[in-house]
Amino acid sequence: MFIPWLSYFRKPYVLVLLLLINVPGTIYGYIWYWNQLKATPWYFVPFVPDSPTASLFFVFVLIAFLMKKNWPLMEALAGVTLIKYGIWAVVMNSSAVFAGAQLTSDIIMLNLSHAGMALQALIYAPYFRIKPWHLVVALLWTVHNDIIDYVFHMFPWLSPGLMPFLPQIGYFTFMLGLFSVGLMYWLCLKRNRLVLTI
Repeated sequence: MFIPWLSYFRKPYVLVLLLLINVPGTIYGYIWYWNQLKATPWYFVPFVPDSPTASLFFVFVLIAFLMKKNWPLMEALAGVTLIKYGIWAVVMNSSAVFAGAQLTSDIIMLNLSHAGMALQALIYAPYFRIKPWHLVVALLWTVHNDIIDYVFHMFPWLSPGLMPFLPQIGYFTFMLGLFSVGLMYWLCLKRNRLVLTI
């Protein structure tokens, strides 16, 4: 199957534009987590800032694309985590508002930016050259991250109105990770590859 307009997203100027969006967004994401990171034991630090780490994976993918290369392991990690944490943040922020938190410009910005994360994974999935073992690594990463978050209580700080639902949030997060791996499997391995012109 050929989708002519899809090749637009592999153009160098589009990749550069996305880097100009994702690099500052990634840095801002780590700054957003700064207070939590300061309170986190050093050995858990790599597993706390979920969303900026997802966008960092995607930055490496974009750099590889600019070099006319593929980095399949990074593509698998980026695809799975962009979808997982993009959707997760939108659901958590929206749920916080329904639980009584004020709808602020920060929440609107976070929802739009995280929805954009998931959208990027869907747009670029046809370009990924993932093999099954890459997805296995991504699965292990996301399951391990969930264990760190909800067994060792290193999950991203939540709105107080959501804390009574922590077991349900942990279950939702775990299942969302499985969904994200399954979706990347379908998009990159199960489905017929798109014929793209670069």
